[in-house]
Amino acid sequence: MSPLKTAPAALRADDERLRAQYVEEVLGLLYPGSGGAPVEYLVIPSARKPRLLVPADDRRLAAAAVRRYAEPQSRLARLKRDAVVTALRTGLSRLLLRDRLRLRPAADTIDAYLRTALGADLRLSVHIGPARANRKPVLQLLAPDGHTVAFAKLGTSALTRTLVRAEGNALNAVGTAPLTALRVPEVLHAGRWGDHEVLVQSALPVWRPRAPLAAPRLTAAMREVAVCCGTSHGTLDGSGYWTRLRARLAAIAGHAEGAVLRASAERLARTAGRTDLTYGSWHGDWSPWNMASLADTLLVWDWERFTPGVPIGFDALHHALQVGIARAPSAGDAVNELVGAAPGLLRPFGVPQGQAVEVTTLLYLVDLATRYVTDRQAEAGARLGVLGSWLLPVLVARVEAL
Repeated sequence: MSPLKTAPAALRADDERLRAQYVEEVLGLLYPGSGGAPVEYLVIPSARKPRLLVPADDRRLAAAAVRRYAEPQSRLARLKRDAVVTALRTGLSRLLLRDRLRLRPAADTIDAYLRTALGADLRLSVHIGPARANRKPVLQLLAPDGHTVAFAKLGTSALTRTLVRAEGNALNAVGTAPLTALRVPEVLHAGRWGDHEVLVQSALPVWRPRAPLAAPRLTAAMREVAVCCGTSHGTLDGSGYWTRLRARLAAIAGHAEGAVLRASAERLARTAGRTDLTYGSWHGDWSPWNMASLADTLLVWDWERFTPGVPIGFDALHHALQVGIARAPSAGDAVNELVGAAPGLLRPFGVPQGQAVEVTTLLYLVDLATRYVTDRQAEAGARLGVLGSWLLPVLVARVEAL
């Protein structure tokens, strides 16, 4: 049985502990030094389970930050969010939300940098995400009236600096494409604050009412992204994609899981290298929590993994796997279900049934696993970081069965 099924409570406890540690780390980054004007944040919902830091001195701003950060995925989560908003607006937060963090940083703070960069009076709220190697400070920028002006990301490590720069490049590239089925953020500012990479994006209206998302509408949006930078055709073993993937695999060959991945990928290429594939672009992390369905468009964000020149259909496979992981008895079951569903998922992208579908699906799994090992997700405490507990066994067995 998968460790993900046998120890959910331990995983949740680990996540809460790491989030709490991250609060201190991220505030130290955003507000270095000491001796300046005081800055105070309210911790939502608590210091033990931090999710969001909001301005403590202005109830209206704090309520707006909670209300407009993102739309919760479930009815229960929406009810909890609305209860927090009500508490902030009415002043009950003084009784119900007591955890606060007070700092006296030096003058060189992220607030000062962003006000200068955007030429506007701004206040911040800070998102506290789960433990991942690619976790980074994500800031909601608020106008004095509570309006969400933008969102900012900071790259604070070698990996996250690369990802923040990549997202800026991706948004500039995708933003020039004639997209009609989806809407992406605009780059408002890109620069450096000290050692940190900074990207400020326009705020997509995630607070607008949601509309049901039919599968054909989602597929149409993914197809627009797939062709937005052009497409090409050719065999796997003669493609630029395979050359780049082999280089990524070689870089992780010294890691135990990386060695298994590399061996499986090489076997896949030997068996099916002459398979003809179509190559296009993919968002790289198209999941339910990185998008919102409105009546007139899809809002899609988090473009830091956008990559051109991959086998077409990767986005559809990735979205299905993320949904499956949330619903299936185990993550390994979700991988097997994805392989079974792949023909239907890839048909709208024009992938021929048979070996092309199998190869595209297995390459997606290799690509995703290579990312996990490269980013050292297991060492960062990511929930699915240990690939041997879910992805690798399925991948190896499927490649051997080709």
